[in-house]
Amino acid sequence: MSEQTELEKQRVAILGSTGSIGVSTLEVIALHPDRFEVFALSAATQVDKMLAQCVQFKPAFAVMASVEHGRQLEQKCQEKGLLTRVLSGPKAIEEIAEHERVDTVMAAIVGAAGLASCLAAARAGKRLLLANKEALVVGGDYFLQAVATGGAKLLPIDSEHSAVFQSLPDDANTWASQIDKIILTASGGPFRRRDPADFPGITPDQACAHPNWVMGRKISVDSATMMNKALEIIEARYLFGVQPKQIEVVIHPQSVIHSMVQYRDHSVIAQLGTPDMKVPIAYGLSWPDRVTSGATALDFSRMADMTFESIDSHGHGERFPGLKLAWSVLEAAPGSTAVLNAANEVAVAAFLSGKIRFDQIHAVNMDTLGAVIPAPPGSLEDLLNLDALSRCAAERVVRALCR
Repeated sequence: MSEQTELEKQRVAILGSTGSIGVSTLEVIALHPDRFEVFALSAATQVDKMLAQCVQFKPAFAVMASVEHGRQLEQKCQEKGLLTRVLSGPKAIEEIAEHERVDTVMAAIVGAAGLASCLAAARAGKRLLLANKEALVVGGDYFLQAVATGGAKLLPIDSEHSAVFQSLPDDANTWASQIDKIILTASGGPFRRRDPADFPGITPDQACAHPNWVMGRKISVDSATMMNKALEIIEARYLFGVQPKQIEVVIHPQSVIHSMVQYRDHSVIAQLGTPDMKVPIAYGLSWPDRVTSGATALDFSRMADMTFESIDSHGHGERFPGLKLAWSVLEAAPGSTAVLNAANEVAVAAFLSGKIRFDQIHAVNMDTLGAVIPAPPGSLEDLLNLDALSRCAAERVVRALCR
């Protein structure tokens, strides 16, 4: 039975609507106009793309990150005769995330920039579809406290964490007593078999050419370094309340099994599907029901094999040194996960802009972790200050590498 009747459509706010997750969310919503209504959209700079979304879905609000982009969108909306109210700035994004008429928030703003709006949605008790892993990587226990205080329902959208969620018992109170470990799968990205000696010559376009998934450039680079998996380990620790040692990563190049849960009796439950983000998005929107996602179904007759590799085999330890930083920062001082996230964002941006080599991303992360000793964050201001401090330290490392 659906949670809401036809007369009670879920009103959805999509934060980061012009990115790949936002676009896929709108594609799923378009398949179910009887169940979902787009109430608000937000984007950073893509005015024309946002305009097209406003024309199609006619949201009550559209928010651009800057005043200038907001003015451009407002003028274009007026020319089209749209009634959408255009706002701008970070505070406006928080306002739509906590708006009393919003039922569901898709949090798809990339990086630490999405933390404040995620907190706003959590405190307002929304159904929070978390595609922004940084909310947990940076926010940690502080973010979980906001979820608990606000009574929000937190549903993971990362394909791996959605797979784990779908493989767990319905009663969250029994997870700890039944789980042996969580097994996150990783494709290995475009350089799974690349000689590490070739890494200094890797270009941004090569790093962004993922063999299985269509993603934005930042997360594509994270997949190529496997830092995305490091961040997912951290996210899984907070999402599912397990100990770091209970999280394992296995390389599965076909990206058919999205993740697994091994139980105390050593039985394993896995979630399978095509590598299409519309599957976890549809599940998050409709949970506890399921609706059509628009994704292609698996054809088992065409699946020649499914293979798995240890992260310690085939030279992967040398190829992906950043992966093991996840377990290190989870055992380190509170706030260390936020330092790692900030350093990695700076390092990836520096690589994409041609300032550092691909193989130097890990060096930036390591040197920043060594330079910043965090104090336990107790507020959003503390988290943002730690993020800013870590970025400054990482930028100093980048400048040193550029000399």
